[in-house]
Amino acid sequence: MTTTTPASPPTPPPTTPAPAGRGRLNPRSIAIWTAIAIAGAIAWGVLALSRGEEINAIWLVVAALASYAIAYRFYARFIVRKVLKVDDTRATPAERLDNGIDYQPTDRRILVGHHFAAIAGAGPLVGPVLAAQMGYLPGTMWIIFGVIFAGAVQDMVILFFSMRRNGKSLGQMARDEIGTVGGIAALVAVFSIMIILLAVLALVVVNALAKSPWGTFSIAMTIPIALFMGFYLRVLRPGRVIETTAIGVGLLLLAIVAGGWVQESGLADTFTLSPETLTICLIVYGFFASVLPVWMLLAPRDYLSTFMKVGVIGLLAVGVLVAAPVLRTEAVTDFAREGNGPVFSGALFPFVFITIACGALSGFHALISSGTTPKMIQKESQVRLVGYGAMLMESFVAVMALIAACILEPGLYYAMNAPAGVLGSTVDSASAAVANLGFTISPQDLSAAAAEVEEQTLVARTGGAPTLAVGMSEIFSSFLGGSGLKAFWYHFAIMFEALFILTTVDAGTRVGRFMLQDTLGNIWKPIGRVSWKPGLWATSAVVVLAWGYFLYTGVTNPLGGINQLFPLFGIANQLLAAVALAVATTILVKSGRLKWAWVTGIPLVWDATVTLTASWQKVFSDNPAIGFFAQRERFSDALDRGEVLAPAKNLDDMRAVVTNSTVDGVLAAFFAILVIIVIVNAAWVCYKAIRAREPLPTTEAPYVESKIVAPAGLFPTAEERRELAAAGASSTGDRT
Repeated sequence: MTTTTPASPPTPPPTTPAPAGRGRLNPRSIAIWTAIAIAGAIAWGVLALSRGEEINAIWLVVAALASYAIAYRFYARFIVRKVLKVDDTRATPAERLDNGIDYQPTDRRILVGHHFAAIAGAGPLVGPVLAAQMGYLPGTMWIIFGVIFAGAVQDMVILFFSMRRNGKSLGQMARDEIGTVGGIAALVAVFSIMIILLAVLALVVVNALAKSPWGTFSIAMTIPIALFMGFYLRVLRPGRVIETTAIGVGLLLLAIVAGGWVQESGLADTFTLSPETLTICLIVYGFFASVLPVWMLLAPRDYLSTFMKVGVIGLLAVGVLVAAPVLRTEAVTDFAREGNGPVFSGALFPFVFITIACGALSGFHALISSGTTPKMIQKESQVRLVGYGAMLMESFVAVMALIAACILEPGLYYAMNAPAGVLGSTVDSASAAVANLGFTISPQDLSAAAAEVEEQTLVARTGGAPTLAVGMSEIFSSFLGGSGLKAFWYHFAIMFEALFILTTVDAGTRVGRFMLQDTLGNIWKPIGRVSWKPGLWATSAVVVLAWGYFLYTGVTNPLGGINQLFPLFGIANQLLAAVALAVATTILVKSGRLKWAWVTGIPLVWDATVTLTASWQKVFSDNPAIGFFAQRERFSDALDRGEVLAPAKNLDDMRAVVTNSTVDGVLAAFFAILVIIVIVNAAWVCYKAIRAREPLPTTEAPYVESKIVAPAGLFPTAEERRELAAAGASSTGDRT
């Protein structure tokens, strides 16, 4: 149970050095890091200074990897040691509150897999694809610098503070640390935004699997494989992580290959499910993923999915290094300067920072960092690997997605991503429309591109996912199988995208349950206890039915349900990040770390400026392509005249667009107001903390000595191996 204690409860000195600090650099290390820095600087120089020349995609990979390595080694280490001051002698809630359901000390390798799988959803895949309209440079800079100084920092700091508060949810931490008014605003904003995000992510999964027996079969098989892994690791062979991993990955690869066989067999019809059926299956799966013990299904399935995700993205990076594709997109396009792009309207600032959310900075990640993960982490020092490291991995996914979009010919890119109202329905009309945008692609080339991936048409395949699949097939086929396998790699990529996104839905549902339990626990204490099964089942049902309702309505009505709220996805996600960064900054100030408040305070100011500017434009802009109410007025006036405007196909659709625009405009304003309330209250609490003579009370749990011995990083150091040996553990199976 969480108690109110002084801001920095006294703790006994660590009996062993915290693994976060691994000594000073030796000459060999200095030489290595100098070489990495030089390589990164050269890559950034090529990307930033080249104008008109052909740029190889390899430079993006080098710039990203060098930047990530330096940030993880130095900046993340600085935050862990100086700002957070992690203490490995202190027991985490996973150790203190272990109940075998939600609280469970979990091997760091499995946990980083779970965390990465839970945070890496649609955002890092489709956001960069859409933002390629602005050119490769703005997106690349935001993805890499955004994750280093904002996204990964948010994830790690929120994970640490939630862990210090018994795994409390973001909304509950806001209520406890900021106050009743700001806390209630945060609870309402966080929970309602989360339902929207989960429904949007689930809709992407349904759309990807609706016509893919391969994807449906392969993803369905990950459930029994995960259950087997969970029981194998906990009951049959405890602690044998590498052994369990080898078996699980082998079965996963077999399931993927078998999915291709199923697609070509008589079983294809069995695994070709309608969107309605897939929706029901997702709702049922989401419920069980939320209520079953975390070791049984959620953690092993996410860990297993991570191998698929990392393996494919790693193979994509190898493909870029081998094939060395050229970026066909300009560094900065005219659409970025003029704000009139066909994929989405709006200027580079603020909309590129809204379009690319996950991969640079994502509020959804703060929900996972204050949801499942803090209840499973073994040692405080592991926040660097799990929180910061997993977010860097997701950022690299976004970089690879941006590369996949930018190596396509601009004519094909815009023929796929411009709306049907601009392109028309035929290859001839699409070719003419692309020519009007200043690019060229012939009708024959459009037809040939569709035939290569065995699609009837690629015209107006909006949303980003089909474009990513085409780009991935270009890279893979360039060094694996040639053009004859392009269709295979395209459909493999579609299946991969569905698997990639599904893991955020199951983990997000469990986090939504935690959040609802925390919120209702303020009113009735028993329901706030995560071990009370009736409360666990009831809140899980409420969460899955909430996002399930919007999802089901969306798949049965193209202009209803979650389709109505889809335009809010980017802004809502980044507003959520503002709440998380406000909470983190407040706790830093209240706990006597004012001099380090800039670590989260600067990202907070940036994110609040971006998202509130975007919210203002989406509400008050008189451009119908940007402003919700301007769009409402345009369609309402046309409806009065009896006209039908795209994307509507009849007068009923016109009325639906008017309703949707009104709802979106109201919700955009509502969410922005809630976030302003949170930030203002947080600023007031920080002011009081600065002026106070004594530290303000905080809800950090009291110190309890830890009995667990476990490494901080992915691979144990020599010192950690000695500690493990002394404790009777091994580097492959940590012990308490």
